[in-house]
Amino acid sequence: MSNQKPSPRPVEQGRGGERLPLPPLDALDAEQRAAAQVLIDGPRKAVYGPFVPLLRTPVLLDRVAQLGEALRFGGRLDARVRELVICVAARAVGNQFEWVMHQPLARAAGIDAGALEAIRVGARAEGLMADEQAAVDFATELLQHDGVADASYARALAAFGEPGVVELATLIGYFVMVSWVMNVARTPSRPTADVAPLPAWPL
Repeated sequence: MSNQKPSPRPVEQGRGGERLPLPPLDALDAEQRAAAQVLIDGPRKAVYGPFVPLLRTPVLLDRVAQLGEALRFGGRLDARVRELVICVAARAVGNQFEWVMHQPLARAAGIDAGALEAIRVGARAEGLMADEQAAVDFATELLQHDGVADASYARALAAFGEPGVVELATLIGYFVMVSWVMNVARTPSRPTADVAPLPAWPL
């Protein structure tokens, strides 16, 4: 029997509609309004994605948003590596929102289009730079086996150092977490003609 975890279907394929849509403005309480305003005033500039369902618990929304900002806007990992790993995590848990949002950011940061297409369809990415490959191998192993072997750890350590390895593992966990929230909520992605969506498994 394989140790690989089964890959999910993307959340928007199949049953039902959005479970936890954005509440009407007049239905928000003061704490929810304050949490929403912090997002609007911050680097995100709006309430979208996982923060739509998280608006039901404003304290949790605030803490999750702060962690995401630290990883995305204050982290030490190069944008190439960060956006690539987010794409790997989105594919692993079948989340269309994060895929559609971060695939263009990965391309803009310099990730090869062919490598991203391979990730999209569940194949091994080829032609990556050494640090990109180390990050993909680390992320893939962690997502499939809930840990990493010594060889994968050593390659990531050589590429990113100890702080970078900790950030890399936290980044993967963060995007799995928010993707799971959206998968449960059936949060829709932003439609775009420029990004091919994740296909359903099995292909």
